[in-house]
Amino acid sequence: MCFKDFKVFLVFLVVRIASIFLVQTFFVPDEYWQSLEVAHKLVFNYGYLTWEWYLGIRSYIVPLIYAALYKVFQVLSLDSASNLIFGPRVLQACLSAYSDVCFYRWSGTKKWAVFCVASSWFWFFTGSRTLINTLECALTSISLSKFPWPGKGVDESSSFIWIIALLFVIRPTCALMWVPLCIYHLTFSKKSLLNLVMGHYLPIGLMVLILSVLLDSICHGSFIVSVFEFLKFNLLRDIASFYGVQPWHWYLSVGFPAILGINLIPFAVASMIIIKNRTAHPNELVILGTIIFTITGYSFLAHKEFRFLLPLLPLVLYVSSRFLSVWSRKASNFHIWVVTGIIFVGNVVPAWYLGMVHQRGTLDVMEPLREISMTNVKETSLLFLMPCHSTPMYSHLHVNVTTRYLTCLPNLNSIENYIDEADLFYNDPSQWLRLNFPVNGTLPSHVICFDVLVPYISVILSGYQKIHQIYHTNLPISKRIGRYVVVYERTDF
Repeated sequence: MCFKDFKVFLVFLVVRIASIFLVQTFFVPDEYWQSLEVAHKLVFNYGYLTWEWYLGIRSYIVPLIYAALYKVFQVLSLDSASNLIFGPRVLQACLSAYSDVCFYRWSGTKKWAVFCVASSWFWFFTGSRTLINTLECALTSISLSKFPWPGKGVDESSSFIWIIALLFVIRPTCALMWVPLCIYHLTFSKKSLLNLVMGHYLPIGLMVLILSVLLDSICHGSFIVSVFEFLKFNLLRDIASFYGVQPWHWYLSVGFPAILGINLIPFAVASMIIIKNRTAHPNELVILGTIIFTITGYSFLAHKEFRFLLPLLPLVLYVSSRFLSVWSRKASNFHIWVVTGIIFVGNVVPAWYLGMVHQRGTLDVMEPLREISMTNVKETSLLFLMPCHSTPMYSHLHVNVTTRYLTCLPNLNSIENYIDEADLFYNDPSQWLRLNFPVNGTLPSHVICFDVLVPYISVILSGYQKIHQIYHTNLPISKRIGRYVVVYERTDF
C-alpha cells in the first residue's frame, strides 16, 4: 500500500470507526444470531443457537472469525461485555475500510470514488455491523478491484477467484452476481477457456469447498455440506418465505431505491449515458448488466430484504462515481459544491435517523439487563415477550443467566395449519401466559416487552413493577412493536 493509498485508508478508517459509535440501532436479527451469538457459544460454552445451526444450513466460517477474537479476549482476561460488543465491530470496520481503499483503486483513484463510498448512507449504516452481508459486500469490493477488467491493466491473477469461492461457501446466493462477471472474464481473457476452467476456477472452487465442508463438519459434529443444505432449504423448500414474502417488483420499487437514496439520481443518469454510448463503456455496460441480472434473479425469490442488495453497492457506486468524475471536469466549482452538498445531506439524513433514532431500544435495553443479571445471576430470569430475536442475547449480556424468548421456527415438518410460538403468543397473550406460567409456577424475575403489549399481559404483570422505559422508535414498523421497550421486575425480587 503506497503512502497515497494509506492516507485514503485512514480517511475510510475514521469513517468506519465513527460508524461504530454513531450507528446505535437494531437492523436485523442476523447481525447477532448468525454471527456473534454462535461465536459466544463456541468460546464460552453457553448461549443459544437458532434452528439453522442444528440443521447445518449456515457455514461456521464467519462465526469462527469472531470466535477467534473472543478467544483472544478470554485468554487475556479482556472478555468484558463491552469488548465482546465493540471488538467484532472494530474488526469489521477495519475490513470495510480496506475494501473501500480497494474500491478507490478500482475506480482509478478518483476523489469522487472516495466521496461516494464515504458518504453512502447504507454503507455507513451497515459497514461496521457484524452481518454476513456486510462481510460479503467488503469482500466483493476487494474482489472487484482484483478482477481482470479489459483495458484496466490489472494483472490476470486468480486471487479474485479465491474470494468468489469463499463468498460462495459463506453465502451461496452470491453466485447470481458473479455469473455474468465470470462469463465476461472467460470470454475476454487472454488465457484459454480450458486453462481458466481446469487450471483456476475448478481447482480453487473444489479446494475451498472441501475445506469449508471439513470445517463445518467439525463444528457441526457430523458430516455436513452447508452450501447444499442452504440451497435445499432456501431454494428447493423455500423455507425463507416463512419470514416474509414481498411482491416480485419489491427490489425495483422499494429495495434498490431505498439503499441508494439520493445516489439513485447520478446512478440513473450514468446508466442512461452508458446505454446510449454502449461501445464507449464496455466495462460499465457489463457492470450495469450484472446489476440488472442480479436484481432480476433476486426478484424471483419470494423472501426479500434490503441487506441482500449490499454486494451490489460497490457496482452502483462505481458507475455513479465514474459519471460524477467525468461531469465535474466541465462543471463550475459552484455546481460541483452544490451537487456535493445535496448528495452529502441526502445521505446524512437517513444515516442519522436510521443509525441513531429508529429502533434503538432493543439494543439500549441490554445494558440495564446485563447489570441486573450480574448483580444476582442465580435468581435472575429474563422473559422476552417480543417478536422473535428482537434483541441480541448472550453476546451482549455475557452472563450465564436464564432467559426465555418467543421462538419462530419455520414449518420444517410440513405440519398442516402450522403456527409458530410467537404467533401463538400474539394471537392470545393471556392464554399463552396461563399455559406457560401456571398460577403456582415460578415466574421470571423480569419481563421485557414493548409498551403496546402491556395492556394484553396484565395477567402476569400484576405482580411486577416497571423499572425501565427505554425509547425505541417514533415509527413502529408493525403492530407488535411499540415506541418504547419496558422492563418489569417481580415485586419480590
